[in-house]
Formats: sequence, structure tokens, C-alpha cells
Amino acid sequence: MIVRDRPGLGEVLTAMHGSIVPKIAGRLLILAAISVGAVLLHRTLPEPMGHLGAMPFTLIGLALSIFMSFRNNACYDRWWEARKLWGRLIIAARSFARQTAVLDAEVREPLLLGLCGFAHGLAARLRDQDESAAIRPWIAADDEPEPPNPTDAVLAEVGAQCARLAAQKALSDIHYAVLESQLSDLSQVQAGCERIKTTPLPFAYSLLLHRTALLFCLLLPFALAPALGWWTPLLVLIASYTFFGLDALGDQLEDPFGTDDNDLPLDALVRTVERELHAIGRSDLPPPLAPLRYRLT
Repeated sequence: MIVRDRPGLGEVLTAMHGSIVPKIAGRLLILAAISVGAVLLHRTLPEPMGHLGAMPFTLIGLALSIFMSFRNNACYDRWWEARKLWGRLIIAARSFARQTAVLDAEVREPLLLGLCGFAHGLAARLRDQDESAAIRPWIAADDEPEPPNPTDAVLAEVGAQCARLAAQKALSDIHYAVLESQLSDLSQVQAGCERIKTTPLPFAYSLLLHRTALLFCLLLPFALAPALGWWTPLLVLIASYTFFGLDALGDQLEDPFGTDDNDLPLDALVRTVERELHAIGRSDLPPPLAPLRYRLT
């Protein structure tokens, strides 16, 4: 569904689209300048600089990398759980579409359009966008006041339509119960996504890693300059790219519903739901969204 190209060696070395480098380029340039300044300072004042060894930075760097890996694992778990929740949404939408195939087209279409509105509304809600505007093209407008949770209201209306069909004997009680279980699964998906969205990692934990990584990279040039000379900027840039890159990548994965390069491709997932719900009996399906090189959509 969403498959990126496999990069070659040249693209591994030069690719910027989808890379974390643009996010940390400013910090890397500053550290390069500080590294050059550290080398010049060592040549001017070699005696004070010679007392600063690299051994403490080896121990601090090892500890920092371990703690940073813990944070990145936690952030990736949030990203992967969010992806599994959207996978459940697609499965439930497909199942609902299949189980409503026995209904007449004019009765079935509002139900499927409601689920399309639910998917669009949930994506907008998770991205702090206009939820009602995302839903409005898919459902009939009414004069009632806007509910506090428009996405859940759409799902409730689909459930109410199914209940009316069951009361009219257009659906058997068993069939209605099956459809209601799919709607309940969609409601659980929304609750799971909202839990991830509204419960970030503890701020103190992230702040501690941000500060430690920054101090480590700022002081590292002064420890390496006496031994490495003009090789210091290169080694500092490699170390800073690793620490700052992992730090910035963790920030992106912590909120998997955003619009950063490495966040979930919600637009493509919503388009998949839209295509699945309209695949039966229609040929004017919207095209699937493909990744733009190494950036998901």
C-alpha cells in the first residue's frame, strides 16, 4: 500500500528529502564553527586545553547513547501502535463495507460515506485541523449545534442509521449486532489514537536528554582538539549528527500523527479507506497516494 523506493549508495549519502538532516543542519553548522574555534584556541593556549581529556566524554557518551535509545524505543512504540490502530480502522471499514453489501445501494451509500467522514475527521482531529470541515463533504448538513467531538458524532449517526434499519427489519438482529461490533472497533481505534495524541512522553525525561546531548556536543570539540587537531570538526560533526539526529527523530516519532517526514502517512491511509469503501459498484475511485521519494504522505 505505502512502499518507498530502496535507496542506492549514492542516495544513502546524499538524500535530504525524508532525512533528519534539514532539522538539525543549523546545530551542526554551529558545532562545526565551535570545533574550528576549539582547534584555534588549542593552538593559542595549548597548556590549559591539554588537561581536558577525552575519557570522561567516552563514559558520558556511552551512558547518553543508552538513555537516548530507551527514549527512541518508547517513541517508536508510540509510532508503531498508532500504525496498528489505523490498520484496525482499515480492517473494520472493509468488514463494514462487506457486511452491508446486502443492503440496497441508496440505503448503503450514506453508511459508507459516514465512515469516510469518520476517517477524514479522525485524521484532522489528530493533526489539530478543522475537524468539522474535513467531515462536512461526506455527510448531509444539518442545523444542529456542532458537537464537541464531531468525529465520534459521525460514528454515532452511522450507528443510529443501522439501528433504524434494524427496527424496520431491513437488518436482522444478528446482522445489526455484527455491524455494531465494527462500529465499536472504530470507536476503540479513535480512543487509542487520542490516548497517544494527548499523552506525550514526560517532559522532564525529554528535557534531560536534550540538555545532556547539547552539553556533550558543545564540550566535545575542546576535548578532542588537543589530540586530533584539524580532524576535530569532522569527528564532532559525526558524533553530533548521531546524537542530534536521534534526538530529533524521537521528537518526530513521539507524535506520530503530525506532518513531519517520518510521521504516519495519514493522508494515504485515509485515501485507502476512501477507496475501499467506494470500490464496489464504482469506477471513479480517487488514485492512491504514493510516497514522494523517501517522505511518506
